[in-house]
Amino acid sequence: MNHIVLYEPEIPQNAGNIIRTAIANQMTVHFIRPLGFHLKGKDVIRSAVNYLDQLDYYIHDTFDDFLKTVDGEMFFITRYGDKRPDQIAVGDDGKHYYFIFGSESSGIPKQILSQHLERCIRIPMHPTMRSLNLSNSVAIVAYEVMRQQNFKNLSDVEPDNQKGKDYLKQP
Repeated sequence: MNHIVLYEPEIPQNAGNIIRTAIANQMTVHFIRPLGFHLKGKDVIRSAVNYLDQLDYYIHDTFDDFLKTVDGEMFFITRYGDKRPDQIAVGDDGKHYYFIFGSESSGIPKQILSQHLERCIRIPMHPTMRSLNLSNSVAIVAYEVMRQQNFKNLSDVEPDNQKGKDYLKQP
């Protein structure tokens, strides 16, 4: 099982987009307080396109509270990491993997990262860039994880099931 962990997220639209990505990939989301929004606020719900009721999620008061629930491998997504997402092995879909992302303004605190140096992952980008958007970063990592797990339970072979498999063949 795969888990997205948001450490003190601030922007409701990012949270909504991450919720959609998590549901699309059958991932659980952990929110670590404080949150910069109300989870059931209109901006989150709008960005999540009303999928919030399908989300498997937990809210933790502190990072230490979250750590008490971890029963698998943790990876910290940060610009200070020395591995790319494709350089970690997360292909065992029977294991629990936790991908921790920091707040939009300050990331994951140094005191947390320094305790997990071998688990710090970076997304490659141009060296003059400070960071990517949080929801984009989550999507990049989520789909790398699912790629390594052979897109298990996702509709990567079947075309869109909303309009039918022959939609593009119709005039």
